[in-house]
Amino acid sequence: MKNRITLAILLLLFVITANAQKKIKTAELPKAAQEFLQKYFSNSPVDIAKKDAEHGEKGYEVKLKDGTEIEFWKDGSYREVDGGKNPIPTEYIQKEVREYVAKNYPNEKITHIDYGHKDLDVDLTNSIDLEFTKEGKILKDKNNEDD
Repeated sequence: MKNRITLAILLLLFVITANAQKKIKTAELPKAAQEFLQKYFSNSPVDIAKKDAEHGEKGYEVKLKDGTEIEFWKDGSYREVDGGKNPIPTEYIQKEVREYVAKNYPNEKITHIDYGHKDLDVDLTNSIDLEFTKEGKILKDKNNEDD
């Protein structure tokens, strides 16, 4: 009997996990996400697109052939762009953030940007982790503590 209950629980967990991320076609992404990909990432085709319900937040995940991963909110606006160790395009990033990085880290590039619920996390090619308000004001810079 215990084995049947365990099997039933495992099967239920598998079904829940399988439904949390469902592969979709790029054309099934919200229009804003499709336009974002076309405008800023047209040089690297989409490898995988998924509808994602992780942590109760519905959205989308896209992995490009060059390894870049992009997460979108359910309305198609971007939530996170992760180039791994590779620089990402920055035209869509707020001017204040781009200017701060250019002034304080002129030899570095942005590799990751993540909009959390309260702040904006930015990683650079030298593994520096910066935190900004959603409006682009610096909150934390481990190399420039007096900011």
